Amino acid sequence: MSIHARFRLPYPAFTLDIDLDLPAGGVTAVFGRSGSGKTTLLRCIAGLEQTLDGSLIVNDETWQDGSYRRPVHQRALGYVFQEARLFPHLSVAANLDFGRRRIAKSERRVSLAQVVELLGIAHLLERRPERLSGGERQRVAIAHALATSPRLLLMDEPLAALNQARKQEILPYLERLHDELAIPLPYVSHSPDEVARVDLPLRFGEDVGVVFSGQVLERNAEWHLARIGFAGGKIWVRDGGAGVGRTVRLRILARDVSIARHRHDDVSIMNLLPATSSRMPPKTIRRWRFCNSRWAVRACWRA
Repeated sequence: MSIHARFRLPYPAFTLDIDLDLPAGGVTAVFGRSGSGKTTLLRCIAGLEQTLDGSLIVNDETWQDGSYRRPVHQRALGYVFQEARLFPHLSVAANLDFGRRRIAKSERRVSLAQVVELLGIAHLLERRPERLSGGERQRVAIAHALATSPRLLLMDEPLAALNQARKQEILPYLERLHDELAIPLPYVSHSPDEVARVDLPLRFGEDVGVVFSGQVLERNAEWHLARIGFAGGKIWVRDGGAGVGRTVRLRILARDVSIARHRHDDVSIMNLLPATSSRMPPKTIRRWRFCNSRWAVRACWRA
Protein backbone atom coordinates (compact mmCIF):
# COMPACT_ATOMS: atom_id res chain seq x y z
CA MET A 1 0.00 0.00 0.00
CA SER A 2 1.56 3.28 -1.09
CA ILE A 3 1.06 6.54 -2.95
CA HIS A 4 2.89 7.10 -6.22
CA ALA A 5 2.96 10.68 -7.53
CA ARG A 6 4.55 11.64 -10.85
CA PHE A 7 4.10 15.20 -12.14
CA ARG A 8 5.98 17.38 -14.59
CA LEU A 9 5.12 21.07 -14.80
CA PRO A 10 7.03 23.43 -17.12
CA TYR A 11 7.46 27.04 -16.03
CA PRO A 12 9.16 29.90 -17.92
CA ALA A 13 12.31 29.73 -15.79
CA PHE A 14 12.40 26.04 -14.84
CA THR A 15 10.56 22.72 -14.92
CA LEU A 16 9.19 21.18 -11.76
CA ASP A 17 9.77 17.43 -12.02
CA ILE A 18 8.21 15.32 -9.25
CA ASP A 19 8.52 11.54 -8.90
CA LEU A 20 7.69 10.26 -5.42
CA ASP A 21 6.63 7.10 -3.65
CA LEU A 22 5.00 7.99 -0.34
CA PRO A 23 4.06 5.60 2.48
CA ALA A 24 0.36 4.86 2.88
CA GLY A 25 0.40 5.82 6.56
CA GLY A 26 2.02 8.29 8.94
CA VAL A 27 3.59 11.68 8.25
CA THR A 28 5.70 12.49 5.20
CA ALA A 29 7.46 15.81 5.76
CA VAL A 30 7.96 17.90 2.60
CA PHE A 31 10.60 20.46 3.56
CA GLY A 32 12.20 23.25 1.56
CA ARG A 33 12.47 26.95 0.91
CA SER A 34 9.59 29.08 -0.28
CA GLY A 35 9.11 28.71 -4.03
CA SER A 36 10.65 25.24 -4.25
CA GLY A 37 7.38 23.58 -5.31
CA LYS A 38 6.05 22.18 -2.01
CA THR A 39 2.55 23.63 -2.31
CA THR A 40 2.44 22.80 -6.02
CA LEU A 41 3.00 19.15 -5.15
CA LEU A 42 0.00 19.16 -2.79
CA ARG A 43 -2.14 20.99 -5.36
CA CYS A 44 -1.26 18.35 -7.95
CA ILE A 45 -2.24 15.56 -5.56
CA ALA A 46 -5.50 17.35 -4.77
CA GLY A 47 -6.24 17.91 -8.46
CA LEU A 48 -6.20 21.70 -8.07
CA GLU A 49 -3.18 22.13 -10.37
CA GLN A 50 -3.93 21.51 -14.04
CA THR A 51 -1.25 19.22 -15.41
CA LEU A 52 -1.72 16.60 -18.12
CA ASP A 53 1.78 15.16 -17.78
CA GLY A 54 1.61 12.99 -14.69
CA SER A 55 0.08 10.15 -12.75
CA LEU A 56 -1.25 9.63 -9.26
CA ILE A 57 -2.01 6.23 -7.75
CA VAL A 58 -3.36 6.09 -4.18
CA ASN A 59 -3.45 2.60 -2.66
CA ASP A 60 -3.74 0.93 -6.08
CA GLU A 61 -6.51 3.35 -7.10
CA THR A 62 -5.76 5.59 -10.09
CA TRP A 63 -6.60 9.24 -9.51
CA GLN A 64 -4.73 10.54 -12.54
CA ASP A 65 -3.04 8.95 -15.54
CA GLY A 66 -2.45 10.54 -18.92
CA SER A 67 -5.62 12.29 -20.04
CA TYR A 68 -7.69 10.84 -17.17
CA ARG A 69 -8.07 13.09 -14.13
CA ARG A 70 -10.47 12.29 -11.30
CA PRO A 71 -12.39 15.47 -10.36
CA VAL A 72 -11.33 17.21 -7.17
CA HIS A 73 -14.64 16.56 -5.38
CA GLN A 74 -14.30 12.82 -6.06
CA ARG A 75 -10.86 12.53 -4.45
CA ALA A 76 -11.16 11.22 -0.90
CA LEU A 77 -8.81 13.71 0.70
CA GLY A 78 -8.74 16.51 3.24
CA TYR A 79 -6.76 19.72 2.73
CA VAL A 80 -5.61 22.02 5.55
CA PHE A 81 -4.38 25.43 4.35
CA GLN A 82 -2.26 28.09 6.04
CA GLU A 83 -5.41 30.00 6.97
CA ALA A 84 -8.34 28.14 8.51
CA ARG A 85 -11.18 28.14 5.97
CA LEU A 86 -14.33 27.83 8.06
CA PHE A 87 -17.87 29.06 7.48
CA PRO A 88 -18.08 32.20 9.67
CA HIS A 89 -21.88 31.99 10.09
CA LEU A 90 -21.78 28.43 11.46
CA SER A 91 -20.72 27.11 14.83
CA VAL A 92 -17.78 24.77 15.16
CA ALA A 93 -20.19 21.83 15.48
CA ALA A 94 -22.05 22.89 12.33
CA ASN A 95 -18.78 23.32 10.42
CA LEU A 96 -17.79 19.77 11.32
CA ASP A 97 -21.21 18.38 10.48
CA PHE A 98 -21.10 20.07 7.07
CA GLY A 99 -17.95 18.14 6.22
CA ARG A 100 -19.34 14.87 7.56
CA ARG A 101 -22.60 15.14 5.58
CA ARG A 102 -20.66 15.31 2.31
CA ILE A 103 -19.65 11.67 2.79
CA ALA A 104 -21.98 8.71 2.33
CA LYS A 105 -22.66 6.80 5.55
CA SER A 106 -21.08 3.67 4.12
CA GLU A 107 -17.79 5.56 3.61
CA ARG A 108 -17.56 7.23 7.03
CA ARG A 109 -14.50 5.75 8.73
CA VAL A 110 -13.85 8.49 11.29
CA SER A 111 -16.56 9.52 13.77
CA LEU A 112 -17.11 13.13 14.85
CA ALA A 113 -16.64 12.06 18.47
CA GLN A 114 -13.22 10.66 17.62
CA VAL A 115 -12.23 13.81 15.75
CA VAL A 116 -13.42 16.09 18.58
CA GLU A 117 -11.48 14.09 21.18
CA LEU A 118 -8.36 13.83 19.04
CA LEU A 119 -8.14 17.60 18.50
CA GLY A 120 -9.35 18.57 21.98
CA ILE A 121 -12.15 20.86 20.78
CA ALA A 122 -15.19 19.64 22.78
CA HIS A 123 -15.36 22.96 24.64
CA LEU A 124 -15.39 24.91 21.36
CA LEU A 125 -18.34 23.24 19.60
CA GLU A 126 -20.88 26.01 20.26
CA ARG A 127 -18.58 28.87 19.29
CA ARG A 128 -18.36 30.58 15.92
CA PRO A 129 -14.97 31.03 14.21
CA GLU A 130 -14.64 34.71 15.22
CA ARG A 131 -14.57 33.64 18.88
CA LEU A 132 -11.64 31.26 18.36
CA SER A 133 -7.92 31.96 18.72
CA GLY A 134 -5.64 31.28 15.76
CA GLY A 135 -4.54 27.95 17.19
CA GLU A 136 -8.13 26.93 17.93
CA ARG A 137 -9.22 27.80 14.39
CA GLN A 138 -6.48 25.62 12.94
CA ARG A 139 -7.42 22.72 15.20
CA VAL A 140 -11.02 23.06 14.03
CA ALA A 141 -9.83 23.25 10.41
CA ILE A 142 -7.93 19.98 10.87
CA ALA A 143 -10.99 18.43 12.52
CA HIS A 144 -13.14 19.63 9.59
CA ALA A 145 -10.79 17.91 7.14
CA LEU A 146 -10.81 14.69 9.18
CA ALA A 147 -14.62 14.72 9.44
CA THR A 148 -14.76 13.85 5.74
CA SER A 149 -13.04 10.49 6.50
CA PRO A 150 -10.23 11.20 4.01
CA ARG A 151 -7.91 8.54 2.65
CA LEU A 152 -5.26 11.24 2.44
CA LEU A 153 -4.77 14.39 4.56
CA LEU A 154 -2.77 17.21 2.93
CA MET A 155 -1.34 19.89 5.23
CA ASP A 156 0.09 23.00 3.58
CA GLU A 157 2.08 24.95 6.19
CA PRO A 158 -0.82 24.82 8.68
CA LEU A 159 1.15 26.76 11.33
CA ALA A 160 2.63 29.47 9.11
CA ALA A 161 0.10 32.11 10.17
CA LEU A 162 0.50 31.42 13.91
CA ASN A 163 2.85 33.02 16.41
CA GLN A 164 5.26 30.87 18.41
CA ALA A 165 2.91 30.44 21.36
CA ARG A 166 0.06 29.22 19.13
CA LYS A 167 2.42 26.89 17.28
CA GLN A 168 3.46 25.27 20.56
CA GLU A 169 -0.24 24.92 21.41
CA ILE A 170 -1.11 22.98 18.25
CA LEU A 171 2.04 20.88 17.67
CA PRO A 172 1.10 18.22 20.28
CA TYR A 173 -2.17 17.63 18.39
CA LEU A 174 -0.25 17.12 15.15
CA GLU A 175 1.89 14.56 16.96
CA ARG A 176 -1.30 12.76 18.01
CA LEU A 177 -2.38 12.59 14.37
CA HIS A 178 0.96 10.98 13.62
CA ASP A 179 0.61 8.45 16.44
CA GLU A 180 -3.09 7.54 16.34
CA LEU A 181 -4.38 7.76 12.77
CA ALA A 182 -3.49 5.44 9.91
CA ILE A 183 -4.08 8.21 7.36
CA PRO A 184 -1.21 9.26 5.04
CA LEU A 185 -0.30 12.84 5.94
CA PRO A 186 1.99 14.78 3.56
CA TYR A 187 3.07 17.80 5.65
CA VAL A 188 4.55 20.83 3.88
CA SER A 189 6.66 23.31 5.81
CA HIS A 190 9.68 25.58 5.47
CA SER A 191 10.23 25.51 9.27
CA PRO A 192 12.82 22.99 10.53
CA ASP A 193 11.27 23.15 14.01
CA GLU A 194 7.86 21.98 12.81
CA VAL A 195 9.32 19.25 10.65
CA ALA A 196 11.46 18.02 13.54
CA ARG A 197 8.32 17.62 15.66
CA VAL A 198 6.53 15.49 13.05
CA ASP A 199 9.15 13.35 11.36
CA LEU A 200 12.72 14.64 10.93
CA PRO A 201 15.79 13.11 12.60
CA LEU A 202 18.02 16.18 12.27
CA ARG A 203 17.58 19.94 12.40
CA PHE A 204 19.26 22.41 10.10
CA GLY A 205 20.66 25.89 10.48
CA GLU A 206 21.54 27.58 13.76
CA ASP A 207 19.70 25.14 16.02
CA VAL A 208 21.41 21.92 14.92
CA GLY A 209 20.33 18.95 16.98
CA VAL A 210 18.90 15.48 16.93
CA VAL A 211 15.41 14.00 17.28
CA PHE A 212 14.98 10.46 18.59
CA SER A 213 12.36 8.19 20.13
CA GLY A 214 12.22 6.98 23.70
CA GLN A 215 9.85 5.46 26.24
CA VAL A 216 8.44 7.15 29.34
CA LEU A 217 9.81 5.15 32.29
CA GLU A 218 8.49 7.24 35.19
CA ARG A 219 6.98 10.62 36.01
CA ASN A 220 7.78 12.90 38.94
CA ALA A 221 4.66 14.90 39.82
CA GLU A 222 6.45 17.08 42.38
CA TRP A 223 9.05 18.42 39.95
CA HIS A 224 6.97 17.96 36.76
CA LEU A 225 9.62 15.75 35.18
CA ALA A 226 9.56 12.56 33.15
CA ARG A 227 12.35 10.01 32.83
CA ILE A 228 12.84 8.77 29.27
CA GLY A 229 14.68 5.61 28.33
CA PHE A 230 16.32 5.21 24.91
CA ALA A 231 19.10 3.19 23.27
CA GLY A 232 21.81 5.48 24.67
CA GLY A 233 20.62 5.63 28.27
CA LYS A 234 18.07 7.51 30.37
CA ILE A 235 17.43 11.23 30.76
CA TRP A 236 15.09 13.50 32.71
CA VAL A 237 13.03 16.02 30.74
CA ARG A 238 10.07 18.29 31.43
CA ASP A 239 6.90 16.25 31.75
CA GLY A 240 4.87 16.59 28.56
CA GLY A 241 1.92 14.60 29.89
CA ALA A 242 2.57 11.26 28.14
CA GLY A 243 1.77 8.25 30.32
CA VAL A 244 4.29 5.69 31.55
CA GLY A 245 5.04 3.21 28.80
CA ARG A 246 4.21 5.63 25.97
CA THR A 247 6.68 6.19 23.15
CA VAL A 248 7.66 9.86 22.72
CA ARG A 249 9.95 11.84 20.44
CA LEU A 250 12.63 14.06 21.97
CA ARG A 251 14.75 16.82 20.51
CA ILE A 252 18.13 17.82 21.92
CA LEU A 253 19.87 20.87 20.48
CA ALA A 254 23.63 20.87 20.01
CA ARG A 255 23.84 24.17 21.92
CA ASP A 256 22.47 22.37 25.00
CA VAL A 257 25.24 19.74 25.02
CA SER A 258 28.57 20.09 26.84
CA ILE A 259 31.49 17.70 26.39
CA ALA A 260 34.12 16.74 28.98
CA ARG A 261 36.92 14.17 29.10
CA HIS A 262 35.90 13.02 32.57
CA ARG A 263 32.69 12.86 34.57
CA HIS A 264 31.90 15.99 36.60
CA ASP A 265 29.27 15.88 39.35
CA ASP A 266 29.84 19.44 40.57
CA VAL A 267 27.63 21.06 37.92
CA SER A 268 23.91 21.82 37.80
CA ILE A 269 23.25 19.85 34.61
CA MET A 270 20.94 16.97 35.51
CA ASN A 271 21.67 14.50 32.71
CA LEU A 272 25.17 13.00 32.55
CA LEU A 273 25.76 10.42 29.81
CA PRO A 274 28.93 8.54 28.79
CA ALA A 275 29.80 8.85 25.12
CA THR A 276 32.54 7.98 22.66
CA SER A 277 33.72 10.46 20.03
CA SER A 278 33.72 8.73 16.66
CA ARG A 279 35.30 11.55 14.67
CA MET A 280 37.03 14.88 15.35
CA PRO A 281 38.08 17.28 12.55
CA PRO A 282 41.87 17.82 12.82
CA LYS A 283 41.68 21.60 13.26
CA THR A 284 38.88 21.61 15.82
CA ILE A 285 39.66 23.72 18.88
CA ARG A 286 38.92 21.66 21.95
CA ARG A 287 37.24 23.77 24.57
CA TRP A 288 34.38 23.77 27.07
CA ARG A 289 30.93 24.89 26.05
CA PHE A 290 28.87 25.88 29.09
CA CYS A 291 25.14 25.93 28.63
CA ASN A 292 22.56 27.72 30.74
CA SER A 293 19.91 25.01 30.63
CA ARG A 294 19.73 22.83 33.75
CA TRP A 295 17.96 20.13 31.75
CA ALA A 296 20.63 19.85 29.09
CA VAL A 297 22.79 16.81 28.41
CA ARG A 298 26.47 16.66 29.29
CA ALA A 299 28.38 13.93 27.50
CA CYS A 300 31.45 12.58 29.27
CA TRP A 301 33.68 12.35 26.25
CA ARG A 302 36.04 9.43 25.75
CA ALA A 303 38.39 10.12 22.83
